[in-house]
This record gives sequence, structure tokens and C-alpha cells, in this order.
Amino acid sequence: MPHFDLTGDTLRSYRPHLEVPQDLREFWDRSLSESPTGEATFETVDIGIDLIDTHDVTFPGFGGAPIKGWLRTPASATGPLPAVVEYVGYGGGRGLPHENLLWAAAGYAHFMMDTRGQGSTWSVGNTPDPATSGAPAHPGFMTDGILDPTTYYYRRLFVDAVRAVDAVLGHPLVDAEHIAVAGGSQGGGLAIAASALHGDVNYAMIDVPFLCDFPRATSIAPGNPYGEIVRYLKNHRDSVETVFRTLAYFDGAILGRLTSADSVWSVALMDETCPPSTVYAAYNWYEGPKSIVEYPFNDHEGGEAFHDRIRLDWLKARTGR
Repeated sequence: MPHFDLTGDTLRSYRPHLEVPQDLREFWDRSLSESPTGEATFETVDIGIDLIDTHDVTFPGFGGAPIKGWLRTPASATGPLPAVVEYVGYGGGRGLPHENLLWAAAGYAHFMMDTRGQGSTWSVGNTPDPATSGAPAHPGFMTDGILDPTTYYYRRLFVDAVRAVDAVLGHPLVDAEHIAVAGGSQGGGLAIAASALHGDVNYAMIDVPFLCDFPRATSIAPGNPYGEIVRYLKNHRDSVETVFRTLAYFDGAILGRLTSADSVWSVALMDETCPPSTVYAAYNWYEGPKSIVEYPFNDHEGGEAFHDRIRLDWLKARTGR
């Protein structure tokens, strides 16, 4: 496939003007205060692998709704362990308990958050979304409640992502001085949000992030998930301004201005799902320390296992693990 987006210095310096909601911080402070931190439960699960201890986790997310996750640690670890809180790509769930063992095998406490309402596309999930808006929406999650930021689906999911960090901080094995968030695609967008909205996040590993620079993404991305918004607006022609006003509260190119977490990013220059200019929009507006790795000939799969090694070395240099 061709390089269809901006290239070279034009791409790397792309920093769009985006309208920042005047009440952005107040909106998120209020959203979090309405879903206070609660106690998480950790139940041991036998996955048939002696070197990894796995726990089935339930913690209160948005509105106190029970959210699932897996916590994996090296077997018989005594701590304190640096922790990686990982978020899942669009449509996926936390997966099966014996999947995603890389970070625990490397000596970290690894928490994989389930994604409310998702988990029936490419990896399984176990968390329903009891708070759907009930308003007309395009199939998928991108337009559920989109006419008001207080009812939008991603308000619930972003609060879940923040409370997942709280759940991990509540575990006795976790080192509160070394908390990382991580994810690719939707998970990358959630990692930006969690680093912006939770003051105890130290590191962020953000890969081919979704939910960034919505105005440009909906103009140039040829398919889903951004296409869900396009098709919604194709029918709801009178709602364009309202929709983009809502999306501004959830845009990684805006929320990243609230964070100071040290970060490493990746971008794929042939990515048709999350176009590289939208990734650079978020990266260039991101306020914390940052570096980025480009994969010139990759689509949305990005760096995959090649980038895993980069992330392992990057986080080890910061945690000593």
C-alpha cells in the first residue's frame, strides 16, 4: 500500500489547532469524583503455568460498575514490583488467563483491563456495559451517546482506565513508584487518557494510538472505527458541531497536554486505521518526555514483536527490572 498521509518533516512537525474545551479539567475531575475508588478483589486462577501467578480481578469502574481484568505476576514474587497496566484494542477484551504473559515473564506485575461492552471481535471479554445511552447510534461504540460528553461511551471507558490504575496500586506486590500504562490502537488512546487523568502514572507506552485528532482522522481514515462517526454524520447532518464538541473531551491530542509521564510511542506510516498524522498530532502536543519509533512500511499492526523488545528495554532502563 502507498504512503497516503503526510510524509517527512511535514508529518513529524504536524501540530493541528484543536479547540480545547474550557472546562476540560473540570469535566474529568467531576467524572472521576462521581466514580470514586473502591476496593478491588483478586482471586487466584490456575492457568497450568507454574512460573506465572494469575489473578482474576474485579474492580469498580465508572458508576461503580464491576470491571474485570487479569493480574499476572512472577510466581512467588515478594515485591515490590513495577507494574504495567495494559489496555486493549478496539473490539477486544482481556482475553484468556494464559494469554499475554510477556510482562509478567519479564518480572513485572501486569494488569490487563477488560473493556466494557467489547470482547466479541478478536479477543474475548467478560464485562458488560450497563450504562449505554439508549440514543440512536451507528453499530459499534464510537457514536454511543455522542451528542453529549456526559453520555458518551468513552467517558465510561476512560474512567474505567483510571480506576484500573487504582486497582493495581491497591495490590501489596506493586511498587507505587513505578507505574506504567500501555496499549496499542484503542489501548494507546486509553494509555494517553490514563496518564493524563491519574497523577501516579510514571510511564506510558503508546502504540499506533486511536482516538486522536478526530477532525483529521474522520476526514482521511478510509475505514473503521473512525468510519462509524462518518456514517453517523452522513445521516445526522445537523449534528456535526455537536459531535466534534463532544469528541474534543476524549481526543488524545488534547488530553496529552495534561500529562507529565515519560513516554515511548510507535507509529506506522502506512496505517490506514490510525493515520500517522493523527498519531503525530497527539505526540507533538504531548507534554511529558517522549520518543517515537517509526515503522515506515507497516499498517496498523505497527512494530509487533520488534517493538516489544524496544518497550522492554525502554521500561527496564527506567525501573531497573
